[in-house]
Amino acid sequence: MVMTIPKYNDLFNPLLKAMHNLGSSASISEQEEEVAKILGLSDEDITKIQYRNCTVFSNRLAWARHYLKRYGLLNNSVRGIWALTPEGRKTENVSKAKVDRFVKKLGSKSEDSVDGALNNDKEPEEIAWQNVLLEKIKAVSPDAFERLCQRLLREAGFTQVEVTGKSGDGGIDGKGIIRIGGLLSFPIIFQCKRYQGSVSASVVRDFRGAMIGRAEKGLILTTGTFSPDAKKEAKRDGAPPVDLVDGQALAEKLRELRLGLVIKQKTIEDISVDDDFFRTL
Repeated sequence: MVMTIPKYNDLFNPLLKAMHNLGSSASISEQEEEVAKILGLSDEDITKIQYRNCTVFSNRLAWARHYLKRYGLLNNSVRGIWALTPEGRKTENVSKAKVDRFVKKLGSKSEDSVDGALNNDKEPEEIAWQNVLLEKIKAVSPDAFERLCQRLLREAGFTQVEVTGKSGDGGIDGKGIIRIGGLLSFPIIFQCKRYQGSVSASVVRDFRGAMIGRAEKGLILTTGTFSPDAKKEAKRDGAPPVDLVDGQALAEKLRELRLGLVIKQKTIEDISVDDDFFRTL
């Protein structure tokens, strides 16, 4: 049975509870998994696409983060990790009406305009740039996407990164070596998937089957999302581990490495009267 995804302001308290459960900090994917568990949402609920690469659930949770950040309970790092502020760590529940009124006074979009934005496929600024970037990536050729993944892995510290892209090779698109601490290294194989929707568990299983005997770890990068079953399959006990990089994580990593993005810093002037100046006249 498909349930209705709660409105953005009905996600305020589940999100706060999730952040407390996760130790006061979490990535977006960790938040989504924990909130979905708290609300008892099904796989079908959380994978329903609303616009471009974004699900209804992800979009509304992004608005919830936006409001709680402006309310002073959340903040985020350049690496895409969100954390409770000191005030957030002391807060377990909020009044959604009070949060809405406070943020509205700051000049943010009102509750009605947010609902309208959701109905008209709009996103908060937090994810708008990500979706534009992912649409641009999905428009490039398969070879270009593989080269982008190769460049990203090299910039992230992998060595000997090669794109193989052989057909009938179990979905293996490339291989490389990751070095940890300058001392340990091990081979890794990767797969690049330009997806609009969710990557299924069967893709992870097939990829793992192809990697056995070739590498100790595998990595799947996609412009889409991973279904809950795919995430469970990637972490299945007793099976070789497969790391998953979804569209949001891919976009954040490209931002961190300054690949494909022009990032301009904004300077805000804080002006106050210099009392000492006038006392010395």
